[in-house]
Amino acid sequence: MSLDALHRTAYNEDHEAFRSTVRQFVVKEIEPNADKWDAEGLVPREVWPKAGELGLLCPTVPEEFGGLGLDFGYNAIINEEFGYNTDVATGFSLQTDIVANYIIQYGSEEQKKQWLPKMVSGEVITAIAMTEPGTGSDLQGMRTTAKKDGNHYVVNGAKTYITNGQNADLILVCCKTDPDANPAYKGVSIVLVEADREGFKRGRNLDKVGLDAADTSELFFEDVRVPITNCLGQEGMGFIYLMSELPQERLSIAIGAQTGAQRSFDQTVEFVRERKAFGKPILDFQNTRFVLADLKTKLQVGWAHIDWALARHMKKELTPEEASAAKLWHTELQGEVVDKCLQLHGGAGFMNEYPIAKQFRGARVTRIFGGTSEIMKELIGRKL
Repeated sequence: MSLDALHRTAYNEDHEAFRSTVRQFVVKEIEPNADKWDAEGLVPREVWPKAGELGLLCPTVPEEFGGLGLDFGYNAIINEEFGYNTDVATGFSLQTDIVANYIIQYGSEEQKKQWLPKMVSGEVITAIAMTEPGTGSDLQGMRTTAKKDGNHYVVNGAKTYITNGQNADLILVCCKTDPDANPAYKGVSIVLVEADREGFKRGRNLDKVGLDAADTSELFFEDVRVPITNCLGQEGMGFIYLMSELPQERLSIAIGAQTGAQRSFDQTVEFVRERKAFGKPILDFQNTRFVLADLKTKLQVGWAHIDWALARHMKKELTPEEASAAKLWHTELQGEVVDKCLQLHGGAGFMNEYPIAKQFRGARVTRIFGGTSEIMKELIGRKL
């Protein structure tokens, strides 16, 4: 099946027309290269302008800055079609759903004019550097600093697990501009660092459990000088900006998880129809049908919830705890689906030549990045 058969409520005809464009691009340009890019651990830069040409990068960027000025529903369509038609993690969604919004919302006119058109076209690839070797979900505890020296900041520190780290031309670096601030969050700022700045170095392209084609890197900043004008928005407001933008990031992850779960389920239904045991298809065993019936029911509920959350977000009504709940529920569902689907594959499921093995590995991180499931529960629980 395809996602067209799900009878969605969050989209209009324009969204669905856009869906076919995205699907054709994924089928033609991405999926045929999956094995090669997974082996290389990198999606080549030349793919980005091809996506940009079709409007598949940052469609919410206003027209005055080279974008299409569309709503987040178009981002969601991109996530769904990539999530359903390929297991390649391109890094597009980081630029489209996360980085672009920071610059749209908080960037100066000069920053918007300089970066947004090139992000839309795919000429510039971006990353956001939050996590540090000693700091994960506790963003207030970051140690990277940006100290003023005349009309420049001098950036020092290290970041890790940074998506698009090997390819990035521009990194939004979360750092302390006032390490002595009390409370600590008031000392956090976001500083734009261009990759050609002296003192900036890329570390390893990290070896991960899954999402093999996604470059995930260590980044090092040694006395990197950037102009004061490279501060995104107001100094000391970085933590507030991060908290304000995390709901969209978490909804984006929820959409990807739900779509990935549907892909694994649909492929498994096909597999158990064809595979035989004791002289009959595996699908004919009651246990198989019951497991799949349970998963199908949860997926049905999941799509209704995704559409509800999408509709609220497009009306600017989705709350941080609702977004946290969406990320928690859909990523945990994906984990359940890929695990049970792999089990139904039997020994084949443990072989990397079968897609379910790659999906099983790739799904594991969705309960970690963008805030762990435990942090999501903490955020939801605080609002009780």
